[in-house]
Amino acid sequence: MNKGKVLSLGFQHVLAMYGGAIIVPLIVGGALGLTQEQLTYLVAIDLLMCGIATLLQVSKNRFFGIGLPVVLGCTFTAVGPIIAIGSSYGVSSVYGAIITSGIMVVLTAKYFGKLVKFFPPVVTGSVVTVIGITLIPVAMKNMAGGEGSKDFGDISNIALAFGVLAFIILLYRFFDGFIRSVAILLGLLVGTIVAGFMGKVDLSAVGEASWFHMPEMFYFGMPTFNVTAILTMLLVAIVSLVESTGVYFALSDICERKLTEKDLENGYRAEGLAIILGGLFNAFPYTTYSQNVGLVQLSGVKARNVIVAAGSLLVLLGFVPKIAAITTIIPNPVLGGAMVAMFGMVVAYGIKMLSTVNFASQENLLIIACSVGMGLGVTVVPDLFAKFPPSLQILTANGIVAGSITAIVLNIVFNILKKKEKVTNVTNMVDQKVS
Repeated sequence: MNKGKVLSLGFQHVLAMYGGAIIVPLIVGGALGLTQEQLTYLVAIDLLMCGIATLLQVSKNRFFGIGLPVVLGCTFTAVGPIIAIGSSYGVSSVYGAIITSGIMVVLTAKYFGKLVKFFPPVVTGSVVTVIGITLIPVAMKNMAGGEGSKDFGDISNIALAFGVLAFIILLYRFFDGFIRSVAILLGLLVGTIVAGFMGKVDLSAVGEASWFHMPEMFYFGMPTFNVTAILTMLLVAIVSLVESTGVYFALSDICERKLTEKDLENGYRAEGLAIILGGLFNAFPYTTYSQNVGLVQLSGVKARNVIVAAGSLLVLLGFVPKIAAITTIIPNPVLGGAMVAMFGMVVAYGIKMLSTVNFASQENLLIIACSVGMGLGVTVVPDLFAKFPPSLQILTANGIVAGSITAIVLNIVFNILKKKEKVTNVTNMVDQKVS
């Protein structure tokens, strides 16, 4: 395969994940009230770290890297938790939590396979569903123009947002393959052009941005370490690893390569390293992007050098703030329209994960009911446990943590301990018959 073809195929992978890569920093930065300059940095460093994370994973050595054609980007399951942590404890706590979770992933990579039993689909599906539900209000506020905006709820904002959403839906309805994979990106592009004609686009940020910059460690200040924030990001990391495991096996099947325990360990460790780097340079936690798996299947190109080209392109884009600044001019209503589809997909993906659960089991239904109910309840009524001791509020102050802990504990009670009881009873019956 010649270099031109490798580069073009790599660029195709960049386009497939680009919409997701830029919308995460735009959503988080907007929700945390970052300045235009800070937002430009966040987008640029995210692109750079997506590239580095991809290169770490696609390489294969004795310490890290699964060596499959996988592209990494910021996990959408981290968006809600990051906004919640940043709003409650400050941006510095976000990065302290990300760094800690990355270190934990690296340290437990060898043993993660043994921990998976505590995170079956009934747990991970409930967690992802809760995360998606807690994100929907963010989308609604952006559709109206952004919280605190002078024209909040203006008809032009609502029309623009629904127009973007309708355009994305039409792309999904009438196209497939590559066009469908970049539908969000095209929706943002067309929506911004329309918004420009409506006078809702300010290009000053692009003019002020430099053409080149160097990444800066601790751009937003030294990290701080908050127990609640750390617990939240650890849960996000675990859910991401569970999802990544599915992606690894899907790609191994496409590439006709059997994965060993060592391969999985190296894959987890590469993600852990990517998460640590994301925290150090004030970016995000990173995980495998499933849309790129679909592109591998669609194109039939399984060569690792194509993914190396994609990762290298992302790194180059990350050094050019001018390109990052272009994405920051997207108006809130345009983002809001795309967010409805994207965050709704998070909820839908959580439900899809739950579809493998045995719904004939009343225990599983109760796990889902209580965890989703608790997660949503704490999100809607955040002062519910305000009078609890601070040590207990670590587990109750955040809807995602509360819902996740509920799912994990109930799964242990109803499924894991119940299985042990059955094994014990069978063993006792056998012993009695023998005696």
